[in-house]
Formats: sequence, structure tokens, C-alpha cells
Amino acid sequence: MLRIALTKGRVEKKFIPLLQRCNIDCQPLIDKQRRLIINLGDQYQIILVKGEDVCTYLRKGAVDLGVVGSDVLEEQGADEQVNELLDLNTGRCQFIVASKSDFDWNQPRRKVIGTKYPNVARRWFASQGEDVEIIKIAGSVELAPLTGLADAIVDLTETGTTLRVNHLVVHDWLDVITSRLVANPVALKQKRDEIFALTNQLRQAMEEEYDEDLRKVTE
Repeated sequence: MLRIALTKGRVEKKFIPLLQRCNIDCQPLIDKQRRLIINLGDQYQIILVKGEDVCTYLRKGAVDLGVVGSDVLEEQGADEQVNELLDLNTGRCQFIVASKSDFDWNQPRRKVIGTKYPNVARRWFASQGEDVEIIKIAGSVELAPLTGLADAIVDLTETGTTLRVNHLVVHDWLDVITSRLVANPVALKQKRDEIFALTNQLRQAMEEEYDEDLRKVTE
């Protein structure tokens, strides 16, 4: 049985249709109620965790595979204990830098940036030749510029609606974020056939979905 740490919430909801396309019965996962460990037949065990914890479960060998946003991988940093197998191309959103529309980006003083992703933010501003003060925020990052806590934010956006509602504008686009299938390297050796069978099924399901979408556009 493959144990899979699945990021609960949006990543989970986008992953279920992919599993269903692989002819995997996901009804126990859909009907999970408050359960956090769900068996899908005798082949897969899903463990629902926070995105930030997926790589911890992998590194400690508690699970074989993980499904997590690439935002988490970028923030935590890649290492030899987590192998990326497949870009699932779901949960698509973007890292952005945003501020109030009247913020002057050309002013010489050191800028203050609010974010849930301090490492991503620090690296990006360093690549722009800027030394900034980073304030880590766990909750609604959009509040930081509105309250004067920070000059700008680094955050994820899917549609931009939350930014517009809070009168924030995008200053720059950092990176496209999608869900990824990742593996524990030890499990990759010990359960190679099972892991690559699932990986190939998921890849084929993605290709079929793409072909269907393409047909709809061209019809």
C-alpha cells in the first residue's frame, strides 16, 4: 500500500478528479467527514495534512508520496530527501508582489514586506538588488499594506479578486505555482513499481483531460 500525504483543502479537491480519471474509487475520500486517514481500496492510503507538513512526513519516512503546492517547495527549499516526480498542473496560481496603488516603489528607503513566504520574498528581492525587511504573517496578508504594517506583500493569487477588493495592485509577477507529486527517495527505491505505475496513470489522466479540453475548444 502506498501512503500519500495530501495537502487538505484546495489541493485535495483538485487532486480527487485526477485520481478518479485513473479509475481509483475516491468516494471514501469524498465522504471522509472528519477522518484524516482514508484508505482507497487496498492500494492507497491518503493522509490529509497541512501543506507545510507534507515534506516533513516525507523526510521522516512516514509516507511514500506527497501532493503539495510548489509554493511550499519553493519556501522550504528542495533537498535530497524529497524527489519531485510530476507537475500535476492543478491548483494553478501565481506568486505576486502587490501594494497599494499609491505606493512609491522608487523611494530610497528600505521597504517592509509582509508575507507567509519569507524565504521566497527574500530571494526575489535579493535578485532585484534590494535589501528589504521581511515580516512573516500567518493570516490575511492583504491587511499589511492597509494598516501600515508593511509597504507591500508577497503572496499567492488565483484570480486577483481579493487584491482588487482590498484596493491592492500587482507590482510584479514572481512565479507560477501548481501542485506537485513528490516522493521519499527511500520509498522510490523500495516501491518503485507501484510509485511509477501511479505516476504514469496520473500523467495519462492529465493528457486525456488536455485532449478533451482541446477538442471542446476546436469543436
